[in-house]
Amino acid sequence: MTIAREFIILGFADHQDMKVPLFLLFLVMYLLTVISNLIIITLVCLDNHLQKPMYFFICNMSFIDMLYSSVTVPNMLKNIITNNKSISFQGCMSQLFFFNSLGSLEYMLLTSMAYDRYVAICCPLVYHVTMNKKVCVTLASVAWGGGFAAALPLSVLISSLCYCASTQINHFFCDLTPLLKLACDDTSAVEYAVFAEGIIIVLNCFLLTLTTYVYIISAIFKISSKESRYKAFSTCTSHLTVVILFYTMIASMYMKPSSSYDLDEGKGFAILYVVIVPMLNPIIYTLRNKDVNEAFNRLIRIKF
Repeated sequence: MTIAREFIILGFADHQDMKVPLFLLFLVMYLLTVISNLIIITLVCLDNHLQKPMYFFICNMSFIDMLYSSVTVPNMLKNIITNNKSISFQGCMSQLFFFNSLGSLEYMLLTSMAYDRYVAICCPLVYHVTMNKKVCVTLASVAWGGGFAAALPLSVLISSLCYCASTQINHFFCDLTPLLKLACDDTSAVEYAVFAEGIIIVLNCFLLTLTTYVYIISAIFKISSKESRYKAFSTCTSHLTVVILFYTMIASMYMKPSSSYDLDEGKGFAILYVVIVPMLNPIIYTLRNKDVNEAFNRLIRIKF
């Protein structure tokens, strides 16, 4: 039986003298994340030139990035600027569930996007037949359903643990490892579940994405025209950059023994993948994307 009724999220309690600058910094970054991803979603939905499989997946990714930040950052901002750092047990478990769901969902969606790039470059003649609307919707639906289904067992196991030693979470949101460190019960079942899901979801998605890019790069090198090679590779650059960022952050954060996990260091890494990476993703996808830039200019001309 769980004794804890609520948790105290310590956040950045050691930096009280910096709470206003931290609040303003994270607020600006959060607003940039929401606004930039909303712009991408709006462009993809309204512009006929962006009604393509690649932009359908980018639209999904933008929606995930907004939710990913919104699950944690608003509560973090409240904790920074006010003295009320408590979160109910149900609220904490809900935050953990949605955070893990969206993380698993992102793995799967990045894998679907890699498959889209594989078909576009390795099988261009059948691309529009293979990546039709039904296939794209199916891939996205499997990713969304799989992400939420994967997080459910972990949430059930963690919510059934007894938290009686302390209720202070040395983090800025309800993350997996800080909660396990507070539990009085044997956490081996949760750790086995984390390991199993890491193999089933993270490792398989990583291997599928890696294999896909081996075929993509091999196909690009076989293209005789230097200009065509550059064009083919440029269509994958943004996705490959996001994949490297995402897997590097997650590996640095979670792919090590819990005994060697430093909570203060973990907060720093968490800022990277919870706040900074979702803010950078729209820039990565649109900075050198001619179609998106042209769609944005068309929208500006229509409105103003």
